[in-house]
Amino acid sequence: MDRLKPYLSEHQERFIKELLELLKYPSVSADPAFSQDVLNTADAVADALRQAGCDAVEVCDTRGYPIVYGEKVVDPSLPTILVYGHYDVQPPDPLGLWKSPPFEPVIRETELHPEGAIYARGASDDKGQMYMHIKALECMVRTHSLPCNVKFMIEGEEEVGSSSLEAFLKENRGKLANDIILISDTGMIAKDVPSVTTGLRGLSYVEVTVTGANRDLHSGLYGGAVANPINVLAKMIASLHDADNRVTIPGFYDRVVELSAKERALMAEAPFDLEAYKKALDIDAVYGEKGYTTNERNAIRPTLDVNGIWGGYTGEGAKTVIPGQAHAKISMRLVPNQDWHEITELFTRHFKSLAPAGVRVEVRPHHGGQAYVTPIDHIGYLAASKAYETTFGTRPVPHRGGGSIPIVPLFERELGSKTILMGFGLDSDAIHSPNEHFGVWNYLKGIETIPYFYHYYTELAKG
Repeated sequence: MDRLKPYLSEHQERFIKELLELLKYPSVSADPAFSQDVLNTADAVADALRQAGCDAVEVCDTRGYPIVYGEKVVDPSLPTILVYGHYDVQPPDPLGLWKSPPFEPVIRETELHPEGAIYARGASDDKGQMYMHIKALECMVRTHSLPCNVKFMIEGEEEVGSSSLEAFLKENRGKLANDIILISDTGMIAKDVPSVTTGLRGLSYVEVTVTGANRDLHSGLYGGAVANPINVLAKMIASLHDADNRVTIPGFYDRVVELSAKERALMAEAPFDLEAYKKALDIDAVYGEKGYTTNERNAIRPTLDVNGIWGGYTGEGAKTVIPGQAHAKISMRLVPNQDWHEITELFTRHFKSLAPAGVRVEVRPHHGGQAYVTPIDHIGYLAASKAYETTFGTRPVPHRGGGSIPIVPLFERELGSKTILMGFGLDSDAIHSPNEHFGVWNYLKGIETIPYFYHYYTELAKG
């Protein structure tokens, strides 16, 4: 292990340049216009795994985009760590809000990142964090310090629901057999406050359409006489929360487990500066469910948010129409015990019941996933904690994340393995937003820390 840090120091400039090259691929899985770019990215990831030291690498076809598999088996009797990541990225829109083109990565110094931050779509989510694992493998292989077996499964459909992943898991259980799964697709509290994500919220994502007349109508001739789908949709959406910002869908909270006062007190020990939080977002007040703190609202409470809404005329100038249709995309973040299939059904039934006469309502589910919790007494968590403590000089804080990685509970169901979430991003990385970025320091710190997880996990697994 003593040779890891010198190797990283010697090659860090190359590691940064390689990531910049990977970020140039516009691997937007949601848009078919980028399909060849997504395929090219899969090939680039496969090449990177080979160069890092994997003995076997495959680009595995699926019904959607391919899954890149790689492995380095040093001794079948030793533990096996399965690394999961994704090479696809979110659409970069709105392009006009980017300070530099999203697929022309640049490094800029910031107040938070005086050493520089890499600006590009996918820099933090998840190319930068996924690539840390590939470079960590290279460090271990080149310094002859890989203490166990490692497998990689890097997919290209995470940002669109991982629709091909379940079938791949079922068909390849033997190939993917492992003792623990390791993912870096989350964040940490601060550069000086490392954290291990021990919980993820689930997700139900739907698209709704309200249809009125059989065409757009002149608002002077028909206004006030027929239902306006946009007006109706706005009222329906507004009714989904009450005055205390609780979701009004009947049965929505039935399975939600309330945390004890002790558990909430432990959560409150995590460093959090509310004024800095508001300043970073340029808001003068926080907002959410009554009776809960900001950190509780975005981690242990379920939510419902409108992610997009459209209809009618939105071009330049005026066009006086009553639209024939209005649409919205809605996501619900769920907590342990809430089943996303059940929540989707509850939403569908309730939303349709809100529609007045004169309109028709369609609810189209997109995708979803269950919530997940990793116990802090699991050897995987203990190994991660020791790894962070070794490189950061302080013990990490167990942290429940507000985001969703639906494949994590899927992994446990299909592969029988727990997942450890070692994220090195920050809330300020602007993932899914214009000007996404990832600190150079964070990137290199991840490469430095990951090998220690391998080391301590192997030690603990041996007993």
